[in-house]
Amino acid sequence: MDRLTGLTVFSQVVESGGFSAAARRLNMSTTMVSNHVQALEGRLGARLLNRTTRRVNLTDVGRAYYERCRRILADLEEADQAAGLLQSTVRGTLRLYTGAHLVPFIAPVVIDFLARYPEASVDLNAGERNVDMIEEGLDLAIRAVQPPEANLILRRLVSWHHILCCAPSYLERHGAPRQLQDLKRHNCLRFSLYPFGEEWHFVGPGAAQVSVRVSGNLVTNSATTMMKAALAGQGIMMAASFLGVADDLRAGRLVRLLPDHKPIDFAINATYPTRHHLSSKVRAFLDLAADHMARHRQELISD
Repeated sequence: MDRLTGLTVFSQVVESGGFSAAARRLNMSTTMVSNHVQALEGRLGARLLNRTTRRVNLTDVGRAYYERCRRILADLEEADQAAGLLQSTVRGTLRLYTGAHLVPFIAPVVIDFLARYPEASVDLNAGERNVDMIEEGLDLAIRAVQPPEANLILRRLVSWHHILCCAPSYLERHGAPRQLQDLKRHNCLRFSLYPFGEEWHFVGPGAAQVSVRVSGNLVTNSATTMMKAALAGQGIMMAASFLGVADDLRAGRLVRLLPDHKPIDFAINATYPTRHHLSSKVRAFLDLAADHMARHRQELISD
């Protein structure tokens, strides 16, 4: 029989003064109560209770064992209460990972979260790598591409797309591509975490999906490096819309290419290991992140 149940039943018999009273409190048959106590005595190899027709009395062994049982059960009750409090109250450390290029959007969420929930703290790491959430003990990851781990729970926060562009100085030296296949002969700056690798995917003209295999002299997981290289006229890039390229396009520092071919949409996703018993700190941060992303949606998708 279950050991913890045996301890609970034995303690209840002692505190109730008998098997029948314990059975009523535990919503259990008297026979089952007796079976649990007998199983406990059998495992210990010692008599814990002296039974009479009117009541039960503790043996010396039973008295010492009961005192230990009472402390164990009290500790368990305290642990249950602490876990329940953590589950229902936003407190404790939220371990969060996000793409470095998303920090301008995630930082205000972190600040808002800490202001709202003074008993919570955030351990934030930012980078441009795939992370193992389970291995690294992360509560939440927010990234601009879908994670490779199929066993994670995913929540879509906001959509975004790439913008195909380059600097005017690049066009002066190499000319502009007139059709999608022309990209094959251009120097294309590539983001290493782009999910389709060397194949850039587009929609249009119309609803047709098309792709082209590209190559170039820079592959990086640093969006900042890729942006600087493109602004310096080093090549053509697919820039994430949330990197602020709209300002560079308006200022003429970048030029949009092949406007009839729209890069396919992606999403900024929040991922976490499980949806069962999701902690209050994760739920609260997710709701704040979704709210912030909704308010900044135009900035995220602007082209």
